[in-house]
Amino acid sequence: MNQSIKESINNTTQFAAGRQHDVICLGRLAVDLYAQQIGARLEDVTSFAKYLGGSSANIAFGTARLGLRSAMLSAVGDDHMGRFLTETLAAEGCDVSHVSIDPQRLTALVMLGLKDRATFPLIFYRENCADMALRLDDIDEAFIASSKSLLITGTHFSTQAMHQVSMLALDHARRNNVRTVLDIDYRPVLWGLSGKADGETRFVSSASVTAHLQTILPQFDLIVGTEEEFMIAGGAPDIIASLRAVRAVSGATLVVKRGPLGCAVIDGAIPADLDEAFNYRGVQVEVMNVLGAGDAFLSGFLSGWLNHADYSRCCQLANGCGALVVARHACAPAMPTPLELDHFLANAAQLRQPGQDATLNRLHRVSVKRRQWNELCVFAFDHRNQFFELAQQNGASEQRIPALKCLLVQAVAETEAALGLAGKIGVLIDGRYGEDALNAATGRGWWIGRPVELPGSNPLQFDWGRSIGSHLISWPKEHVIKCLVQLHPDDSVEARLEQEAQLKALYDAAQVSGHELLLEVIPPKTMACAPDTVYRAVKRLYNIGIYPEWWKLESMTAQQWRAIDALVQERDPHCRGVVLLGLHAAVDQLAASFDASIASATCRGFMVGRTIFHEPSRRWLAGEIDDAQLIGEARANFEQLIAIWQASRQHVALEQAA
Repeated sequence: MNQSIKESINNTTQFAAGRQHDVICLGRLAVDLYAQQIGARLEDVTSFAKYLGGSSANIAFGTARLGLRSAMLSAVGDDHMGRFLTETLAAEGCDVSHVSIDPQRLTALVMLGLKDRATFPLIFYRENCADMALRLDDIDEAFIASSKSLLITGTHFSTQAMHQVSMLALDHARRNNVRTVLDIDYRPVLWGLSGKADGETRFVSSASVTAHLQTILPQFDLIVGTEEEFMIAGGAPDIIASLRAVRAVSGATLVVKRGPLGCAVIDGAIPADLDEAFNYRGVQVEVMNVLGAGDAFLSGFLSGWLNHADYSRCCQLANGCGALVVARHACAPAMPTPLELDHFLANAAQLRQPGQDATLNRLHRVSVKRRQWNELCVFAFDHRNQFFELAQQNGASEQRIPALKCLLVQAVAETEAALGLAGKIGVLIDGRYGEDALNAATGRGWWIGRPVELPGSNPLQFDWGRSIGSHLISWPKEHVIKCLVQLHPDDSVEARLEQEAQLKALYDAAQVSGHELLLEVIPPKTMACAPDTVYRAVKRLYNIGIYPEWWKLESMTAQQWRAIDALVQERDPHCRGVVLLGLHAAVDQLAASFDASIASATCRGFMVGRTIFHEPSRRWLAGEIDDAQLIGEARANFEQLIAIWQASRQHVALEQAA
């Protein structure tokens, strides 16, 4: 595995010290819409998945994910898609301070199909788009000088205006000891050499493009491309002659991507045959989608190159990243993390289908950057039967429940603002009565959970039947799947197997949909419980390969909390945490459970419902109070619990400080 043809060559590139950034990426920044129906003609595709795209943006994203301090230099429109792109890059740790907002143009868009392993119909919607309208004023010399390297992709030399902008950036880089990288990234359609709908064609010979590229090649320290891309850069009829033509005008290190053969690195004279150069043979995987593989390759290469790794290691990282991305649907979201990449490279010989490997996919899911929730105060009003019964008991129409839940969202918003709890507030809301409330809560930055279980079902049933995965398609990604299961490790084998099968189906659906999963484990009240009953139930779910992001558990003793902590740390150190459930307990009982949970390192907060909403909701449904009073009373109850929770934590902090 991963054998090089000849001994590795050293990476002797010198980088300036003390720079804020490792790499600045100048070039395409667009939205990719990938067909979800694999095998269909683009004409027949019925739905698309939306991802960050554009070669430069993919590399900025990929290098940031691999730990480099990357920055993006480009432009987006003043539109929803532009905000999606900048938010996506920023969330991955990429500096977007120099992504300008163009009020006159829209963000670029690409539509892609996956017909078969070798056919990927592609349409670029880039007519007068924002990222091709960068101005000379957008190129800040101080910003360029803040980086060890500057990467530019070939498309940004394809028009006169972008050529001038790119050359100015290169001038700033050369003057400030910034290493320069060219990703040839040859797309004939973007040079006007193929039909507007023919984005799939990768090579059309053009003497004018070759002549144009050869004027810029001397400006680069590292040039990366496929054999076809080096042939357009060199203009000769074969790869060696083309490489010699490139070498005649450039002393750069040349990296030739050779697809399943790996890659070649040439740091000096061009050999008589490409196989005589330093070649690194990567692992072979089954291809799902080659689009974006080159961007992943270069992300991996740069992560080694900028950290002074020798070229063998640079190529290993590059080929590993490329192999993982070609085995997955997307490009940018498919980029590996360091943890995931290390696991793949250590086990690559056994991972011919890395996109189908459960361990690798789990590492990809849990090791990417994601929002942290270190403390959660969650108001749970996802109850369905309880609200129906409240309405019935108070002579109110069932139709009033949705409005009631919207008022509870308003109460949560007022609590967040009054107590300064941004990043610590959450809600549990159902879709049956709470659809409008869910819509009102979504997009506020709250932790949002939604139940999927049929209320009271034991054995577990889902609210929409067994086809739970098809229902999750309509959920926003920020929504967390919440499932209450009545589970006892000493139940009959038949009952346990049914529960476990349902939970495994739900877990698998969550892996596909990308939603986080919270499991609320409550032993059925008809069975006796020992101190370790919940512990054994959680352990059993880990044993059968279920790793939810969150656990929701009843109050426990300090000893039980420590046992749960040890289990979670052993089985799933990436678990987001445990939250306390309320079960309509009295405030003093909840306070005692908050105190007991201080012993836990995994307990992140509480999720309480009826203790907060029951009495205010009853009075509102009975017509005893108005909307404002309902909000006020719900707030008072919620804020009382928050104060008790915070006081218990502050007490511990003071003791530790003493």
